[in-house]
Amino acid sequence: MDSIHRHLEQKLKERFSEGMYRQLPATREWVDFCSNDYLGFSRSPDLKKKIAEELNRHPDYSVGATGSRLLSGNSAYIEHLEEEIALFHRAEAGLLFNSGYSANLGVFSALAQRGDTVVCDELVHASIIDGIRLSGANRYTFAHNDPESLEKKLKQAEKGSGRVYIAVESLYSMDGDLAPLEKIVSLGEEYNAAVIVDEAHAGGVFGKNGRGLVSDAGLEARVFARIYTFGKALGSHGAIVTGSRVLKDYLVNFARTLIYTTALPFHNLASIKCAYELLIAKPDIQQALKNRIALFKQLTRENPRIQAMDGPIQTMIVPGNQAAQAMEKKLQAAGLHVRAIRSPSVPAGKERLRICLHSYNTEDEIRRLARLLEEEKK
Repeated sequence: MDSIHRHLEQKLKERFSEGMYRQLPATREWVDFCSNDYLGFSRSPDLKKKIAEELNRHPDYSVGATGSRLLSGNSAYIEHLEEEIALFHRAEAGLLFNSGYSANLGVFSALAQRGDTVVCDELVHASIIDGIRLSGANRYTFAHNDPESLEKKLKQAEKGSGRVYIAVESLYSMDGDLAPLEKIVSLGEEYNAAVIVDEAHAGGVFGKNGRGLVSDAGLEARVFARIYTFGKALGSHGAIVTGSRVLKDYLVNFARTLIYTTALPFHNLASIKCAYELLIAKPDIQQALKNRIALFKQLTRENPRIQAMDGPIQTMIVPGNQAAQAMEKKLQAAGLHVRAIRSPSVPAGKERLRICLHSYNTEDEIRRLARLLEEEKK
């Protein structure tokens, strides 16, 4: 074992010397410009109250799910919840997974097979890439948000004999920009490719009552599958895959991340149910977030290093891992929780500060952040 430990230590030293060493962050009372809690649901007194009331209505609930959905972890409650969420997102059916990562892993590893091709945006989440790798399918990447590049890859995929899938996010987690969904879906139809959209960062934020960008564009019937996660704007945990009834039945039979894992516990299901109810009941929270985004964009419009976006994720390019970390430490010393995103999570030279805006950030907090960023704009 000593030789293995020496090998591990050497790999860690290499990572440290490259400025890529990761550590779990300390817990401190900073102003939150870091989390994905865009609507403040994870800290919402209204949501906490609703969850407590929901649990009280079911006093005999089990603390744990006790098994996978296919063994002892299924219930009428979870099936009804899936139906309600699918209806909300205007889909025929939905299937809950334990996280967005396990949903993407399950979907792509189950759907794509050897001989098939998945054409994905070069910036899709690691969970999508890992799912494609597990599937054994061919993977082509197209230039980020570039329909012309996508079409070239679809023409390449057309030469094969297998099925073709297109994988994109509707709102990208590291750049904060929106996918040109209408063009992507139209290309999918032209080349007989099934479009799968990860709405992790758009759900709850965009569209009527937070239905997402696919719904906002009226593309529900033209998209093969959508993935919504609950650990971001909804302040809970888990994910759902929405699509046709056939897709749901297929995933129940072939998605290993569903078949071989313990189901979500009841209190988690209750929190998801209540979060959706609050999303419908409190549309003013979305407007509060939009107001904060507009203020930040207005205050930073002269900063050439900030790539202003219409969603809650904003970025400031700070090339170099060390430089990005230094800027992170400066902001944290001022009491602002902003995190640097380093390569290889983003391409070398594109290291950045990832700034997340929330409905609960005050105007004073946003102005203080903008002033500090202004000092570093050159």
